[in-house]
Amino acid sequence: MANTVAEMARRKAREEDGAGSRDNAVSFNQQSFEQLQSECLQSGSLFCDPTFPAAWDSLGYNQLGRYSSKTKGVEWKRPAELCSNPQFIVDGAKRTDICQGELGDCWLLAAIASLTLDPQILSRVVPPGQSFSSQYAGIFHFQLWQYGEWVDVVVDDRLPTRDGKLLFVHSAEGDEFWSALLEKAYAKVNSSYEALTGGSSIEGFEDFTGGIAESYDLMKAPPFLFNIMRKALTRGSLLGCSIDISSAYDTEAITSQKLVKGHAYSITAAEQVHHGGSVVELLRIRNPWGQVEWTGAWSDDSKEWDEVEPEEKRKLDHSADDGEFWMSFSDFLIKFSRLDICNLTPDTLTSETVGRWSYAEFEGAWRVGSTAGGCRNYPATFCSDPQFFIRLEDVDDDPHDGEDGCTVLIGLMQKDARRERRFGRDLNTIGFSIYKVPDEYKGGSGVRLGPDVLLRAAPVARTQNFTNLREMSERFKLPPGEYAIIPSTFEPHRAGSFILRVFTEKHAHSSPMEEELSADIQEDSEISAFELQRVLDRVVSQRSDVKTDGFSLETCRSIISLLDMDGSSKLGLLEFHHLWTKIQKYLEIFKSHDSDASGTMSSHEMRAALAEAGFQVNSSVIHEIVNRYADTSFAIDFDCFIGCLIRLELLFSESQRTPPL
Repeated sequence: MANTVAEMARRKAREEDGAGSRDNAVSFNQQSFEQLQSECLQSGSLFCDPTFPAAWDSLGYNQLGRYSSKTKGVEWKRPAELCSNPQFIVDGAKRTDICQGELGDCWLLAAIASLTLDPQILSRVVPPGQSFSSQYAGIFHFQLWQYGEWVDVVVDDRLPTRDGKLLFVHSAEGDEFWSALLEKAYAKVNSSYEALTGGSSIEGFEDFTGGIAESYDLMKAPPFLFNIMRKALTRGSLLGCSIDISSAYDTEAITSQKLVKGHAYSITAAEQVHHGGSVVELLRIRNPWGQVEWTGAWSDDSKEWDEVEPEEKRKLDHSADDGEFWMSFSDFLIKFSRLDICNLTPDTLTSETVGRWSYAEFEGAWRVGSTAGGCRNYPATFCSDPQFFIRLEDVDDDPHDGEDGCTVLIGLMQKDARRERRFGRDLNTIGFSIYKVPDEYKGGSGVRLGPDVLLRAAPVARTQNFTNLREMSERFKLPPGEYAIIPSTFEPHRAGSFILRVFTEKHAHSSPMEEELSADIQEDSEISAFELQRVLDRVVSQRSDVKTDGFSLETCRSIISLLDMDGSSKLGLLEFHHLWTKIQKYLEIFKSHDSDASGTMSSHEMRAALAEAGFQVNSSVIHEIVNRYADTSFAIDFDCFIGCLIRLELLFSESQRTPPL
């Protein structure tokens, strides 16, 4: 329990000094760019990063592992070894600076390409003033959003090459290196280059902005989607799209009109042009490969452009051999499968009134045996999942659909999955439910909903599906009121850490839902610990309805410490009578929560059993209790149950007797 208190103190200190905020990024791996650069300049040496070395392990662990044919002949070289005049950025960062190499991270490159559209966003991710001339020491740094905080990531400029050329992302000209070094920084925070293989551009968008993303199935596109995209682009939002594949054989297959399946594209403009007396909605789309362009209607030099006024043509820069092309919005809906939009501020995309969201963020965890309860399909464990509270008071201004309500955008993100790929960990299948808080609980503090609410009432909203993405985010409109958000994995007993982010159009109060720590201590209080152990073991051994390995001497000493009021280290008759009354009470509680009559109690029942015994504890305490008292199948036998309750009584009793400092 001391560890829990210490972690809470660390979080509070970080919140107070603003560390990890957009304006005060924390040093990743505790590496200070300024300090390391200064040390290298003073010693006249070039920086070599010990935490992400120029070695096989940084490349990968399987397809890019040490003995893979894909890494044969790879050498790590600095830019000065690859060209005579290396540059960090030439004439500003451009979309053509990002060309894909031999790594399946087109989703990331689409996000990087979108960065170049907004100098302000780019300068936060790629701090200005870096070069291969002034103050050059072989070290560069970038800032990324990682699970609720901004981190400053340093890298050395040794890059993987083969035959004198960069192996992964590179610029079309070959002498510009900001994109290759940014890719390396992203690989570093995720443990290797190989960890970047496969993904959604949403992930890159969010890690470059700290924003929250929404995804649209284009087969079910809302009628106002083009306007949403257009407004999003004017606000600097990042947009990506892709074409679904039906099998692995379709990956990066090229259609007859030169669109690449299973490939991440970025959308860089949404415009209207006059054509044949009518207005046509167009999208500008970029392939991060820097080549392979759409050849259908409105592609470069297609006949449709012949009927567009020259001035409009020049404005749209309609023809360029750089992987970027125009397409009609109607064709886009047919040819592409999915659209991702990352809201940066984030602003409301479906309202004519631009406004900032109210924002709250929480860290949480699913712990096997205590808080990994799974979805509502598992009623025996569902109620042990983490819970978060939100109070919606004011309805939206000028609702776009004409209906009053409170817009809520909720994102549930699981942490560190890419870093743990090398250990065989897959993403959990995740989702969340939203329950209305009953009237009798409204306005209360330290409230947590139990089975009487969660198993008897249907949720007012929930994710459409549980899925194994890094983040599940959905938009809801709810009436004013108080609600509980319950994030969960689909199946119980799936461990993981997560970030829950809640965005509302109007200000809303939100917090974790946890009972306040308290205990109903009985004011009573003489048999030695050894004798007490024999008595208790003999009594419970005669019962067939509970399982026990026998009371430990530690538990018996704790019992005496709790009830011995005269300091004799023994229990007298009166004290033993009170002990027996207490054990009888705890036995009934234990049996009532032994739902399968196995003689043991599931650790997921521990919170409710403790509450019935007079204790209110939070998830962190429950987790430590389960670690200490549950067996490998997360069952708690009777002697462990009694030991836990006695230990809690001692802790609460001591805290009540000890005066505050």
